[in-house]
Amino acid sequence: MLSTLLLVGPLLMGQGTEGKKKELPPIEVVKIDHKGPVDFNKEIWPILEAKCAFCHSGNVKEGQYDLATPEALTKGGKRGVALVPGKPDESNLLTMSARTKKPFMPLKSEEPFTPNELALVRLWIEQGAKMPVEMRQKQKIVITAPPKLVQPIHGVAISTDKKTVFAAVANRIVEVDAKEGKILRALRDEALPSEKDPLKNLAHLSLVESMALSPDGGTLATGAFQEVVLWDTKTGKIKHRFKDFAERVVALAFSADGKLLATGGGAPTEEGEVRLFEVATGKETLKLKAPHSDTVFGLAFSPDGKILATGGADKFLRTWEIPSGKMLKAFEGHTHHVMDVSWKGDGKTLVSAGADQVLKVWSYENGEQIRTIPGHTKQITRVVFIGNKPEFLTCSGDQTARAWNVDNGGTVRNFPGGTDFLYALATSPDGTIVATGGEEGVLRIYNGTNGALIKGVPLK
Repeated sequence: MLSTLLLVGPLLMGQGTEGKKKELPPIEVVKIDHKGPVDFNKEIWPILEAKCAFCHSGNVKEGQYDLATPEALTKGGKRGVALVPGKPDESNLLTMSARTKKPFMPLKSEEPFTPNELALVRLWIEQGAKMPVEMRQKQKIVITAPPKLVQPIHGVAISTDKKTVFAAVANRIVEVDAKEGKILRALRDEALPSEKDPLKNLAHLSLVESMALSPDGGTLATGAFQEVVLWDTKTGKIKHRFKDFAERVVALAFSADGKLLATGGGAPTEEGEVRLFEVATGKETLKLKAPHSDTVFGLAFSPDGKILATGGADKFLRTWEIPSGKMLKAFEGHTHHVMDVSWKGDGKTLVSAGADQVLKVWSYENGEQIRTIPGHTKQITRVVFIGNKPEFLTCSGDQTARAWNVDNGGTVRNFPGGTDFLYALATSPDGTIVATGGEEGVLRIYNGTNGALIKGVPLK
């Protein structure tokens, strides 16, 4: 009855404690002025959805606790009954969240319940923990253009001749001269209204969430809400349009031969989505079944094109055989979303970037972690190897972009100038040109060899 309503799970009941680290204090349950019965759909579920969206859904059921049905929500996992209607102090749902019973939930790395949220959950349980009669219906999403003040750069790509840089700013795609910083053109979806200034023409109605350039430089892929568009970079015309995605398409990757495009996304807290398309024909060739139990944020083909690596909000990095779609290996170690992944040129090493502020280097051959690299102070949004070099680049919400040595985890160079959250990063295959973009709407083009800024181009 509530299969979609309670798809993901809250409280990690069954995880172990964090050893003898400093104890977290209990969270105070405050008094609230609430008239009438608590509405599960409108008041309780949004709390669980926001605070507990990682470890009890789809393929991941930590502590044997699954929230697929009202019965499962009440029953709990191996730690015992989660809900005792009318008795909040006997309900693990409340006591573990309030840190009055171990193991404390959510985990220390996740956002805890607030006192007001706990008070609402307590009141709901006191009133009998009543579940909705009907399944919670998703709100229909109406796509509109983003506000004029919202102009983030979510994607950048460097042309194969290194003369220009493509940038996805808000719902536009512009091409910029790499030396002079001049905006040369804006790609336009002719189904959308034209602008007086052609450099302001729209490529998508909604925000462009992802971008990738084919190895030969002839095709640019851009992802937005429920669609992906392939552009001819020479003419600026649309080659193919792929639709009917579950939600935003936040990751794109071309195979090394340019024949396949992989797309990643999926609705938050629901099943992740990975689909593959032939670039030449636009034909869909593969859709992975339940690749992750939450949004897929990162994609990368192995250098030989035989394996696709994916990273998701469920904290897992997984690899898949192409073209069969068979899962090959799963890598576990991040404590928050896996935001991106990249292969070293030899196809033997992977690096994953996490919202837990660390990079992890993995040996693909033995499936083991080689090292964890700290350094960033906010989530790491992008990671990309530089050609066949033992170096890779990252950018982060901490406003920095950096180059790293994969063999020792040391910082090679920094790319200065960022003043806000960075989302986008690209490098030429030889590493001589690097580009970044983020929340402030400024495209920065660097000398990749020494980290010197060539141009900062405001695109708002």
